[in-house]
Amino acid sequence: MIKLHCQKLLSLFNDENALIYIKGGVVQHRYDTDSELAFRQESNFLYLTGVEEPDFHFVLDIKSGEGHLIIPQRSVQYAVWNGIVRSKEFYQARFSPDYIHYDVELESVLTNRKPEKIYVLDRAQVAGWNLNGIALVEEGLREALVDCRLIKTEQEIEHLRHAGKMTSLAHIEVLKAVKPNKYEYELKATFEYHCVRHGLQFQAYNGIYGSGPNSAILHYVENNRQMKDGELFLIDSGAEWHGYAHDVTRTYPVNGSFDTLQAGVYEAVLSAHKNSIERAKPGVKMEDLHIAAAKDLLQGLKDMELVYGDLDDLMEKNVFALFFPHGLGHFLGLDVHDPGGYPKGVERIDRPGIRFLRARRILEPGMVITIEPGCYFIPALLEPALQDAQLKAYLNVRLLTDMMHFGGVRIEDNLLITPAGYENLTDIPKERKEIESLMLS
Repeated sequence: MIKLHCQKLLSLFNDENALIYIKGGVVQHRYDTDSELAFRQESNFLYLTGVEEPDFHFVLDIKSGEGHLIIPQRSVQYAVWNGIVRSKEFYQARFSPDYIHYDVELESVLTNRKPEKIYVLDRAQVAGWNLNGIALVEEGLREALVDCRLIKTEQEIEHLRHAGKMTSLAHIEVLKAVKPNKYEYELKATFEYHCVRHGLQFQAYNGIYGSGPNSAILHYVENNRQMKDGELFLIDSGAEWHGYAHDVTRTYPVNGSFDTLQAGVYEAVLSAHKNSIERAKPGVKMEDLHIAAAKDLLQGLKDMELVYGDLDDLMEKNVFALFFPHGLGHFLGLDVHDPGGYPKGVERIDRPGIRFLRARRILEPGMVITIEPGCYFIPALLEPALQDAQLKAYLNVRLLTDMMHFGGVRIEDNLLITPAGYENLTDIPKERKEIESLMLS
């Protein structure tokens, strides 16, 4: 068990006669076959125990603070198909729980302590058990775990740094490999190969590898198009280390050189990206970061004469949302979209371009966030706007009509918020000259 994480969780509960029960993940199968999917531990269980194997349970005694790790009692057949059946002593030495039990003892572990109640994430997980009338409480545990996971411990930060370092190395290999006529999936293969080569065997999410118009599809996952000379290529991908995720986006010219139009859009996004990073520090509201980034982006589009008018008027009319329809960033940790973006009582802002913001928190030291402004030319958004009597007065109709298949640009880094400001966990070229130099070398 990870004692510091358990202590953080216990500090959010009163000294009461109660237990906390967390069920670990189980192996999933592909639909109705016996083909196993790759196992990934349930994040809250991994946070508290560090165990990355299936079929475990964990019980935390609130009053005593003691942790009970419940391990599966494996059969001989498990050893035949899956390998070594590890002993209690192995798990005791590796995870240092206060007590260790086999899963056949789980009900007695819960009932013998005679708690008044048991906190659970899902009461269905203990359905059918004979708990002798002990109350099951779903309210409170999930919220407490979110509060714990928001602020990273030093061990978590080290895992995130390592995930960032190895993910960055893999991204650089993709940058070097981008060429006309390659298929998007070839770049996916390059990225995943170099992640595995450095020991990161699991992707944090299904990566996005979009060229040409596909670079404007926010969650594009088909990754099967052949890239063409003169287009942009957008890669949004990251690996995980001991469950801790990295999430990075870069946009490159397929032929190794940005043309004038591509360079203008890229610099508008890069300016918003770099300014947002410099604004990130304790005490800043995440929605304020987003608004400032949207304003930076509009300034860049004004400089290109893609939009017209006073900057404040453009913001008031939500013109930015036509080009930047998603949120600036989100929390990162054991999940690529780590929980806790909306604390109790905080609602989404019902405004175009902001209603999809994944987090509305005030930044604190120990939080890890993504910064990912983007600019996209999406026909589904632009075509109606170009027909709107009010909006089209702010838009360069001729140029934007010609850019319907331009695609999009997104640049994303991962930041650890520190007392003094931030630490950037991502180390991948993003200046145009550096990108072009590496691609053309």
